[in-house]
Amino acid sequence: MYETIQTPFNYGGLTLKNRIIFAPTTFGLSDEDYFEKIRRIAAGGCAMIIVGDVPVGKSHFGKSLFDKKGFAFYEKVIGIAHDNDCKVCAQLHQSDSNIKAMLKYVPGVLTKRISMQELRPLLNNEVAPYITNMPHKKVKEITSAFGTAAVLAKKAGFDMIQIHGDRMCGSFSSSIYNHRTDEYGGTAENRARFAVEAVSAVREKLPDMPIDYKLAVRQENPHYGNAGVIEDELKVFVPMLEKAGVTSFHVTLANHSDLENTIPPKNHPYFGEPGCFLKFCDEVRQYTNLPICGVGGLTDPDFVEKQLADGRIQCAAMSRQLLADPDWVNKLKNNQTDQIHRCVRCNKKCLGGLMQHQGTHCIYEK
Repeated sequence: MYETIQTPFNYGGLTLKNRIIFAPTTFGLSDEDYFEKIRRIAAGGCAMIIVGDVPVGKSHFGKSLFDKKGFAFYEKVIGIAHDNDCKVCAQLHQSDSNIKAMLKYVPGVLTKRISMQELRPLLNNEVAPYITNMPHKKVKEITSAFGTAAVLAKKAGFDMIQIHGDRMCGSFSSSIYNHRTDEYGGTAENRARFAVEAVSAVREKLPDMPIDYKLAVRQENPHYGNAGVIEDELKVFVPMLEKAGVTSFHVTLANHSDLENTIPPKNHPYFGEPGCFLKFCDEVRQYTNLPICGVGGLTDPDFVEKQLADGRIQCAAMSRQLLADPDWVNKLKNNQTDQIHRCVRCNKKCLGGLMQHQGTHCIYEK
């Protein structure tokens, strides 16, 4: 059973032992607790872990490949995963929040007068002027930094690079946030330029490195997501990204929306069903033959197997399900599917824990 899930696969130039990937996840944990989470997930049998939000420069708020302590942190994460026969992908990103704008909210966050849920719309309001008015020189510096960060990621031991197509790439892509009048704004081709240059910078520095692209799709009618690409623009963005050097696509809903849209609970009015974002994979498939990784409500082994066996997606990414049961893959291999702790998509201790500054956990944890 579950033959397709368990079959090794060449995902964009990287051979994976099976089709299950741990999706990029914000944890908000101590280093030691984070290392233990990574160890459990890797030991549970998934083929690759995507380490989320690896900055392309020095970080004011978290770990960075650009300093010794941060580099050592990522080396340890990679070592833990590799010791458990699990590949590791670095999700390179550049925040689209103006640091000056962020700093003015820090006192309120630290004193908990501003919740994480309240902070999100405040920062979102700062995105459009930041992206639109960014000096041309700074744009070039940032896209070039993706290449520099990728070299450091490879040196640390990462097996794959993922370009985070939300954050700054997504905001440059979006007509909602990008009101520039130069070569980075206006037409879809121009709005794709920032992301294309980021990919090209990585490809130039690392000709043989597999490059995944987290493609954030903005939906209209009904409207969900504000960054990223609308479905009608995929015919422009996808071929341009592929030509620049992308070897696979990780497809999901665009960000800068309510968190319960991008991490939808089971009772979500539109994204409550299993495989809730796979329709975006169907759209992307029209414009590329590259492997596509799907995400969103992928908890049931039978459902996941069918999507893979039918060729709708080539890999399945999970976050909440592997938090609920890191041994999901191993239990499939051992014919113990009846013992799987199924994610019920309640968001109580994963998203809820993060928003309450308690870290990302699960209701199944003791």
